[in-house]
Amino acid sequence: MRKPPTPPLDLLEPFEASARLGSFTRAAEELSVTQSAISQRVRKLETLLDTKLFDRGHRAITLTPEGRELLNGVSVALQHLTSATHSLRQRETRPIVRLSADTSIAQLWLMPRLESFLLGTHGLAIDLTVSDNEDEVLNSDVAILHGSGTWSGFTAELLFPDEIYPVCAPTYMARHPIRALPDLLEAELIDLDYIHWNWINWGIWLTEAGLDPARARTLLRTNSYMALLDAARMGLGVALGWGPMMDQDLAKGTLIRPLPTSVRPAYGYYLLVRDTSDESADRLARHLKTVTLIT
Repeated sequence: MRKPPTPPLDLLEPFEASARLGSFTRAAEELSVTQSAISQRVRKLETLLDTKLFDRGHRAITLTPEGRELLNGVSVALQHLTSATHSLRQRETRPIVRLSADTSIAQLWLMPRLESFLLGTHGLAIDLTVSDNEDEVLNSDVAILHGSGTWSGFTAELLFPDEIYPVCAPTYMARHPIRALPDLLEAELIDLDYIHWNWINWGIWLTEAGLDPARARTLLRTNSYMALLDAARMGLGVALGWGPMMDQDLAKGTLIRPLPTSVRPAYGYYLLVRDTSDESADRLARHLKTVTLIT
């Protein structure tokens, strides 16, 4: 069954203005047309819909029940159109830089460091994509990505190398003291599903630290690094922390390092700038490099 055609905007706008203002005359004044033009367009809309939308009195008009129902939908639709055109006007006057990062680095490191840029005098807006899909992250002007430092079409600069170490809540440490590396084999471990080739899980970390991972006890395994950290903050066990992403938790004391031991693989987080990007992307990249050096 064929859907009926959507009424054109030049009929819906006069209807909405007339209904909102309660007058064809006042609607004409707002839309800068004649009163007869408003009246004709409203009648044309009624004919198109085969529905009476207004009860017309000598000096006033009132919406019929069908008219009130239509007004609800038309008002929302026109608000969306206004918002969309306003957004387009902003795009014409303020350059937008497409920035992307994976979920962990975006929430734990990037967002706190974007505030000063967005509130500054750079005159730029940011279109931020947060995704653990590398193809989506690479569909941007500027990206922060974990890996070895080589991505086609981008210039990559190391923000910080990997430093990975055990973290847990103070409450867990009080219940299960960890004084030396072998104590980790008696602890409840919170592990990360080994999805990305360049991420480390407990099996790899323990092996690098000289322990037998077959003797470890895994309490919880998850593919979400944010869920992993939440579990550690709740005192459920010991998780692996990634360098600067732990700054806030360690400063607040929600997580602590029970041991000083770290594993440092040959990977890290890189700042990528697309080779074809303009000066706006370079400005954002310079800001991110500056806050990295400061923090």
